[in-house]
Amino acid sequence: MVEISKIKLDKTDRKILTELDRDCRIPTTVLAKKVMKSRQAVEYRINQLVKKGVITSFNASFNPHKMGYKLYKIYLKLRNIPEEKKKLFEYLKNSGLVYWMGECSGSWDLIFGFFAKTDHEFFKLKNDLISTFQKIILEEYGDSLIDVKQYCKMYFTNQIVPPTMFAGEIVNNELDELDYAVLGEIVNNGRIPINELAEKVKSTATIVRGKLKRMEQKGVIIQYRIGIDLNKLGLELYKAIIKLDRYTKEDETKLLEFISNLPNVHYYIRNIWQLEPELVVTNYQEYYNIIESIKKEFPYIIRSVDSVLMITDEWTPGFKNILKKS
Repeated sequence: MVEISKIKLDKTDRKILTELDRDCRIPTTVLAKKVMKSRQAVEYRINQLVKKGVITSFNASFNPHKMGYKLYKIYLKLRNIPEEKKKLFEYLKNSGLVYWMGECSGSWDLIFGFFAKTDHEFFKLKNDLISTFQKIILEEYGDSLIDVKQYCKMYFTNQIVPPTMFAGEIVNNELDELDYAVLGEIVNNGRIPINELAEKVKSTATIVRGKLKRMEQKGVIIQYRIGIDLNKLGLELYKAIIKLDRYTKEDETKLLEFISNLPNVHYYIRNIWQLEPELVVTNYQEYYNIIESIKKEFPYIIRSVDSVLMITDEWTPGFKNILKKS
């Protein structure tokens, strides 16, 4: 369990945060039974966690790979020219294709992800980016995202829970206008009551409930979870970029099992050429100790580990474009 050095959380707060991150649509009465408190007490605690800025959002996590999109990532090393950085960030946010970006300290200065229907779109965006910002870009690297293991926030309780799969096989599930409307409302309002959601999309509770169930079954909606401001809790997020010497199926299983049993793990990302576990820790020393334990356990598999401290972790307006029916 990571040490929380700013806003103090007691055992009940930690349990509430963990349960909400497993399913933020959990009824308050059910959550109250799980943490052995009254409904009123749980509602008060949730409101306080929101008010203090610990909980930043209630989200429906959806999978673009199940909507016919491919996900890509680009890594940039940049010159320290503030006005050019500002232009670059605005360019990416306004591109309509970039869905996530994070400023870093370490091996890279900026990592961002974007969605496209084809490799040709990826190629065009990459070339446009490099030609437009050649003055500031020192080094670039691009990769295709294969799949992601998305872990609930186990660092609050040290309880190990199996991850949820994100990305993976690309399937073009047909969604209608109401599906997109429901997704558009619930993606940033994961705890919205079903009746209120139905009213917003001008439908009935029965129909909307059926829409949600169908999208869950199809793997379009994969989880209902919460956003956390790690800085409020004195915590840090590190990304380890691991290059491998060899990687048999047996190696893959052992490495995944080892990392999945770390309560610090946040995401486990597989790109075409590398692995990227993300870890939530108290400080760099804790992160360093975890990475050294991984390297010691798998000395003949891991070639190198580059590390970045994630300074920002931002979903951009482009993310919403996936939710617009073509």
